[in-house]
Amino acid sequence: MTRRRTTRLRRTLLAGTTAIAVTAVTAGIVAAAQEPTKAAKGPELSLVAATNSVTLTSWKEEPGVYLDLGTYLIAEGRPLELKVTRKSYKDPVAVTQTMYEGGKAKAKKLPTGTVKDFSGLPGFSEITLTDKAGKKVLTRRESFCPNNASGRVRPDAPAKSKYPESCPTNPFTLGSVWGVEKGWAANTYAGSYGEPVQLPAGTYTARVGVAKQYRDLFGMADKAATVEVTVVERSDEGEEGSTGVAPRSAKAGEHAGHGAGHQAPTAHAGHGPGHAPSRAEAAAPVTSGAGPSYNVGHGPLKAAPPALPWALKKKQQSALSQQARDTRGQTDGSRRAPALEPLSKRPTGKASVPDVPKPDLRSLPAYGITISDGDKDVPGKDYLAFSANVWNAGPAQLVVDGFRSPGKAKMDAFQYFYDAKGKQVGYTPTGTMEWDPRPGHVHWHFTDFASYRLLKADKKEAVRSGKEAFCLANTDAIDYTVKNANWHPYNTDLATACGEENSISVREVLDVGSGDTYTQDLPGQSFDITGVPNGTYYIQVLANPEKRLKETSLDNNSALRKIVLGGKPGKRTVTVPAHDLVNAN
Repeated sequence: MTRRRTTRLRRTLLAGTTAIAVTAVTAGIVAAAQEPTKAAKGPELSLVAATNSVTLTSWKEEPGVYLDLGTYLIAEGRPLELKVTRKSYKDPVAVTQTMYEGGKAKAKKLPTGTVKDFSGLPGFSEITLTDKAGKKVLTRRESFCPNNASGRVRPDAPAKSKYPESCPTNPFTLGSVWGVEKGWAANTYAGSYGEPVQLPAGTYTARVGVAKQYRDLFGMADKAATVEVTVVERSDEGEEGSTGVAPRSAKAGEHAGHGAGHQAPTAHAGHGPGHAPSRAEAAAPVTSGAGPSYNVGHGPLKAAPPALPWALKKKQQSALSQQARDTRGQTDGSRRAPALEPLSKRPTGKASVPDVPKPDLRSLPAYGITISDGDKDVPGKDYLAFSANVWNAGPAQLVVDGFRSPGKAKMDAFQYFYDAKGKQVGYTPTGTMEWDPRPGHVHWHFTDFASYRLLKADKKEAVRSGKEAFCLANTDAIDYTVKNANWHPYNTDLATACGEENSISVREVLDVGSGDTYTQDLPGQSFDITGVPNGTYYIQVLANPEKRLKETSLDNNSALRKIVLGGKPGKRTVTVPAHDLVNAN
């Protein structure tokens, strides 16, 4: 099964981290450092340019430059803390800011409509470019994710930021936390959330400011940053003055590697000989949800901006060179996460399911729904491709270990349970794990985690997906406001989660607040609708179908997404109505 891994958690807006203690998010009020006055206070925010000048590259084959100008939002005194939520898919997205009053943190509701989704503050940055003659050549506004490429701006700032590492892009995200840690700065670059601009080679002056609505909202001074911009034109085929040729960015469906939040493949694809500029200055392209994914990232989600601080860009590996998998222990390219180690031995003693917190697996409605030829281009064959996500609403992790008896092809799987102090207090058998040697997989799959069905209008089964085994990883930040949500999951890709062919044991974990997206885009995974009549249907995503996993509740494991099939054989169509307020196919 090919899989696309999101949001995001990964290459999402920036390998920074975000602020707000989990207790602050879940309770809304937490103890904070004593303040000298009773007045409610927020952070002292300012916009700065890290450098006075930048050089941007426009490639002849695909003209246009991304305005990565090196401007940052700095938070002093207190962190910028924003909680973004919606009660249900029938409710709009709302945002509150954490303010401090009398030593306590309080939630301040920001105006309705401040945000539309979970990808960041819309229209935050105002950018104006003028040419040598002083003529205005560009004016635009770009969104800003506070969880963007972050770094400290003074030595006494906290060594680590509390915040998540992305702004989620899954259309069915329920809750997110954004922030800039105090003494830290977040890159305002919008990356591929914005569009490239057409600029001839030459020199320009960029003026970057914060839109008035946000200056008023956060009490910022009207002080813009100025950056001198040099645009140079290069070619993939090399040209005079070019010191090397860097690889092209991967297109949707190519072996681009991994990329929530977050959630996309690496943005800066590496350096050519002689330190030539990277070919891919934007994040990964939008994926279609229908082509071979080879761990490309989320299904049809828009890729997030580059997530690397400047010092780490030089170390970034080419996404193309990774082919079907990341390097061992690699997550979003900006950090290395240790693999989650399974226990070295099978559990001993009597199996039991103790009365302790357990995971709560929930399904999201399908998205990225499209008609596909199954990548086989077989005349007359039609497949319905889609992306599906099962997430953990907590309050406990889902922890599954697999153990293999010498010489056996499969592992025996066990679910583990922990008390409030993190001590293992029980376990129970929960199926098996199997090795998948196919390209794009090459890892251990846990069986019976989820299943997918195409249901008729009367909710009776029409087609069932052949997908039945999964490598669990925290690909998407679905709701980081739930109790015990982990804002920094380790196993955000296949390399950190799913073992090697010669593994004798494997641990797979689905953290609280995170979900795991799979894209069903190949025959056997997608629905073969060649002989399915036109009409109204429902895609069902069903978590824990055999009820082998022990959960807090089994009542929320199914999610339905309505679709309408039309067209003629070989040219089928699909119409995807909005799911309440979520109008994403």
